[in-house]
Amino acid sequence: MTGGAALPRGIGAGFVALLALFISIVSTGGNDARADTTPLKISIGYISEEIPEPDPLSLIEVVPKDKGLAGIKLGLEDNNTTGKFLKQDYTVTEKVIPDGGDLHQAATELASAGIKLIIADLTADRLLELAGFPEMQDAVILDIRTQDDRLRLTDCRANVFHIMPNRAMKADALAQYLVSKQWMKWVLIEGSNPDDKLFADAIRRAAKRFAGKIVEERTYTFTAGSRRTDTGQAQVRKQMTELTQRLPDYDVMIVADESEVFGDYLPYRTWDPRPVVGTQGLVPTAWHRAQEQWGATQIQRRFIKLAGRPMLERDYAGWAAARTFGESVTRISTADPKAMRDYMLSDQFELAAFKGQGLTFRHWDQQLREPILLASPLMLVSVSPQEGFLHQRTPLDTLGFDQPDSQCNLNP
Repeated sequence: MTGGAALPRGIGAGFVALLALFISIVSTGGNDARADTTPLKISIGYISEEIPEPDPLSLIEVVPKDKGLAGIKLGLEDNNTTGKFLKQDYTVTEKVIPDGGDLHQAATELASAGIKLIIADLTADRLLELAGFPEMQDAVILDIRTQDDRLRLTDCRANVFHIMPNRAMKADALAQYLVSKQWMKWVLIEGSNPDDKLFADAIRRAAKRFAGKIVEERTYTFTAGSRRTDTGQAQVRKQMTELTQRLPDYDVMIVADESEVFGDYLPYRTWDPRPVVGTQGLVPTAWHRAQEQWGATQIQRRFIKLAGRPMLERDYAGWAAARTFGESVTRISTADPKAMRDYMLSDQFELAAFKGQGLTFRHWDQQLREPILLASPLMLVSVSPQEGFLHQRTPLDTLGFDQPDSQCNLNP
């Protein structure tokens, strides 16, 4: 088991795994002693869809083709490091369908092979489709992609657990930081794509929740050319000037551009000298390549060794999903989906994940509670929840939908 507190310099992953094994054996009373030498086979299914991703605005940013899956593979390595001593063997079966492909066939093939522990890298609609298949009703599906708030409100499903933070969690994390800095007057600039509008909605909710004041809202309506060849610095400068001039007095500009059409052009090009935050600038995220606190340097280095690139947010979600299955099997000594679901929702489950505290699942919407990093392109700036934002259960529940806010009541 990996994650948690910072380690002395020079301590490697092998020592971490052995230490985790010792702790596991002591805390569980030696429940790893199996009656025979046959390894417990834990088969995990990975389902994804080949959705084309647009080129980033910057030439230095590369879009990897194994985003998410690389994190799962690192998580399986961690599981098998401990599994060697506990006689557990973890494998993953990959089902990557083409854009618009037959999702039901992929699910049927996994179910026919007896695989009911699923990691899903799917959009919201496709995830709901997967969760609704008869073959998946008794499965445990870990969602490492969707950020849609509706999946934690009206469209929650009993067989789906969310590893990726939703937009409300990210917007609340950002709002807490702005309020802690006394930057209370916000200008909101949103794109015209559906996901942009969903993040803007989350910002509006966060403003009401934490007493931020949105003094003006604007929408980016300029026609974009080729993302890399037709941008032209003169054109960009003119567009950003026209977009941001003649605004009322404000402290910070919040951009909602998940589609990455214009947001990266805003910093240093706004009419007024103001910081840019949101989907660009200072960004709320589950993971960042600059994260080194709480022992995170060792997982960053191990991931680079495995994948040849820095760990991205979806990679971290994939790693956490694989480790969620591994941690659960280690503790309950079975891969039965029902037993695993019950354990994941219990007070005994806790995932050490390089965030300074154990992560747990909310029982009403099955969202993973976790701190949210606030980062610039190269540096970690802060971590939310911010100091002073209190909750009767845990400060982590000040991020996103608390139980009274959610229409989900999956496990009363």
